[in-house]
Amino acid sequence: MNRADIERLLAEAAGPERRTFRVAGTLAAIATIAAVLLLGLSGWFITGAVLAGLGGVLAVQAFNYLVPSATIRLLAIIRTGTRYGERLYGHRAALMTLAALRARLFGRILTAPDLRAVSAADAVTRLVQDVGALEDHLVRRPALPAALAGTAIGLTLAWLAGLWASLSLLIILGGLAMWARGATPRLLAAAATDMTAALARLKAGMVDYAAASPEIVAYGLAPAIERGLAAETAALDAARRRFARGEAIIDAGLVLGSGVAMGAVLLLSAATLPMTVLAILAAAGAVESLSGYVRGVSRGALVAAALVRLEATAGPPAPAGGTTALTGRTIAFSLGDTQLRLAAGDRLAVAGRSGSGKTSLIETLAGIRPAVDDYGIRVDDRPLTALPPDAARATFALSPQDAQLLSGTVRDNLRVARPGLSDDQLWAALDIACLAEDVRAMPGGLDHWVGDGGARLSGGQRKRLSLARALLAGRPWLLLDEPSEGLDTATEAQMIQRLGRWLDETGTGLIVVSHRPVPLTLAARRPIIDLGA
Repeated sequence: MNRADIERLLAEAAGPERRTFRVAGTLAAIATIAAVLLLGLSGWFITGAVLAGLGGVLAVQAFNYLVPSATIRLLAIIRTGTRYGERLYGHRAALMTLAALRARLFGRILTAPDLRAVSAADAVTRLVQDVGALEDHLVRRPALPAALAGTAIGLTLAWLAGLWASLSLLIILGGLAMWARGATPRLLAAAATDMTAALARLKAGMVDYAAASPEIVAYGLAPAIERGLAAETAALDAARRRFARGEAIIDAGLVLGSGVAMGAVLLLSAATLPMTVLAILAAAGAVESLSGYVRGVSRGALVAAALVRLEATAGPPAPAGGTTALTGRTIAFSLGDTQLRLAAGDRLAVAGRSGSGKTSLIETLAGIRPAVDDYGIRVDDRPLTALPPDAARATFALSPQDAQLLSGTVRDNLRVARPGLSDDQLWAALDIACLAEDVRAMPGGLDHWVGDGGARLSGGQRKRLSLARALLAGRPWLLLDEPSEGLDTATEAQMIQRLGRWLDETGTGLIVVSHRPVPLTLAARRPIIDLGA
């Protein structure tokens, strides 16, 4: 996935929220105009009131304070209301966009030719941390229209003090904008990259260590891991300090620019004292409105670093044309010197020593590994290498050797097979997998929490739950990799018997891989292919 892919996915995710972003930008512009007007008018009003007071009773009576004070109150209400609306609409649009982007990125991970290319810990880190880094960029989208509106109203009010005052403010504002864009790469880019990478390593390491916590305790690895985490934390803190220093320098430039702008307007003003104060405070408000845009530019360094990491989230997009519908009526491939052709409903048993390629064959058929020419696999007489991964995944249901479960309930793990499954169907699949009695004995039954990755279940229960899920998928072919691993002989024999009846009733094709002889009997009508021979 390249930068163009990421930007396209982001644009697609933001599409439904485009109107909301426009509303947020409009409200931000109105709030900024109200804020600058409020600041300038307040300065003019206070200065005018003071001069009127110094001028005596007649001057005080001639000074109209009702209209300015009412206008100030109105502007304060407008600023507060529009600022709240801008925050509400801007954050809503940003959060909805990020939610859609995460879903799309997760879909790209699942449609990658090789699902093993990104580890679980790294995928979680990128989908949470790196996508989260885009939040600040999206939330600050209204900062540009706010900065333009603040600049326009600031220049207009400064022009009331004289043309040169207005031109000087324009030059200073332009210089501050160029300062921010030029200083950000030099001051923040390297620190942002280091900070993003260090935080990603720390989070990914924590996920991996949490998964391996029993082994860490058993082998006394905690002290060494703590030292490693301390080093990663120190690197993260150092990068954060460099980034904070860079932001402080850029912010100092804004503060200095604000002082210079106010001083320039004061020196070049050709208006009365009240109008001069109005122009000075308007200049300060214009610089303040620019600060939101400048901070967005500064934070762009973090966004750029996150985009670089997101580019490696998944492989290239699937071939044009989307998912190709396959019936799975025939499968042909080569195992060693043996050429095989299976028709719908056929069963094949594959044996062999460890490392002979049994699991590789199964995972290639299932679309988990990238299709290669080693096996010459053809589905419906079409080379698997020419088909998108989704095509194979829609044809084969896999119960892998190492069953992976969701951190949810039994029901959650079964219903992921396909939508619309009823409880009766779930119980029927559990019965075939010889797991129904176990689930009924669990607290909550189908709503029993299986723990993180199925940690609250035994190895045999996880295996059978994975099998039940594969049965519910309703695919033309069932792929089983060591389906009876972790089962006692009685349960194994009963499960294989029930599975055989289910295959006869549904006409589902089967390819089974096992070191144990009993599962291989499912394909008793066909010779067992031994890859270790």
